[in-house]
Amino acid sequence: MKSISGTLYWPTTYTDSHPELENINPLDEDLDCDFVIVGGGESGSLCAYFLSQTGAKVILLDKRKKVVQGSTSANTGLLQYSNDKTLNSFIHSYGKEIAVRHYQLCVEAIKGLEEMSKNIDINPDFIKRKSLYYASNLDGKEMIDLEYKTLKENGFTVERYTKSQIEEKFNFTKEAALFTGDDAEVNPYKYAHGLLLYALKRGLKVYSETEVTRIIGTDEGVQLFTKNKHTVRAKKVIFAGGYESMEIKSEKNAILTSTFAIATQPLVEKSNAWYENCLIWETARPYLYLRTTVDGRIIVGGLDEPTIIPEKRESMLFHKKELLIKNLIELFPHYKEAKAEYFWTGTFGGTHSGLPMIRQYDEYPNCLFLMAYGGNGTVYSYILAKILKDLVTVGSHPDASIYMNH
Repeated sequence: MKSISGTLYWPTTYTDSHPELENINPLDEDLDCDFVIVGGGESGSLCAYFLSQTGAKVILLDKRKKVVQGSTSANTGLLQYSNDKTLNSFIHSYGKEIAVRHYQLCVEAIKGLEEMSKNIDINPDFIKRKSLYYASNLDGKEMIDLEYKTLKENGFTVERYTKSQIEEKFNFTKEAALFTGDDAEVNPYKYAHGLLLYALKRGLKVYSETEVTRIIGTDEGVQLFTKNKHTVRAKKVIFAGGYESMEIKSEKNAILTSTFAIATQPLVEKSNAWYENCLIWETARPYLYLRTTVDGRIIVGGLDEPTIIPEKRESMLFHKKELLIKNLIELFPHYKEAKAEYFWTGTFGGTHSGLPMIRQYDEYPNCLFLMAYGGNGTVYSYILAKILKDLVTVGSHPDASIYMNH
């Protein structure tokens, strides 16, 4: 699967030199270990971080020449506790207990990601932010009103902004919005490198250009056969390849589409892009979203399309780039000089249930699939990686059923 195309911004921001990350080679021998992680992006690096703390023998395999070259390099790095599916909608689907617990886990994940960012040797530009979620139309206003009541009743940090408050703080007009706390932004590319470096220093073994071609799982463990003619035997395997895990096993709950994003030239001072440099998104689907970067750029994303054919989405990229700039300028006319210095497109995954997934399949005993699909991919990856650490080491986790049974 060709997961991304275009000119990527995040790889240009990572200039650190760490021999542990630069001297990663293909697998050249047969190995035995406790746990294997397949995938060297954000999900895999979070699993590596948690498992490296257990004292287990852990191996990570990545099919690319370098780690963190898949969807993570195209991730726009918004960390929000609010989901593509509202809390009110989750309550209608799954009941209050599961819905509220899922939202609580998202809040806890952002706090956990903040703490982890302090433990790693590569600064991931983690910055606490608030989010503006504005009504795109009158239907969106009704949804905003209902969601405000639901979030407030269940103890989440939220304010409701009126039309006049939005105009005062943002200089654009929308009928209503939610202003949520407890959110953040991050450079996902630097973060994943930092997490892998942390794990490497604690015994993780990483192999690049090592693609898994065959899987034999039994009740006793798993044997992985690789393209470079070597095998790895483990007690458990975690497949953390993002959307590329669907190449191994299709999942009926998953919905794959394509999304688009741009990063402008440096435009803004760190203090005055817009009110509190908050994250911005909207009630329309597919939605537009915006954030700033530490070097004064604006990232704008959205305009999703229901295709995963690389050639088809690549043919749309230049037009989508222009539309994203147009949308930015319509919202903030004083950025009329904005240009898309970087622009890219890639696969994006959601779920019919609205929840990310941990999956086990009968044909792959002792294999677990981490599928952090949805707009909160980094937050979901943290939640699922933490749960998986307990599932593979002690056999259970109190929140596992939320993501394994829906």
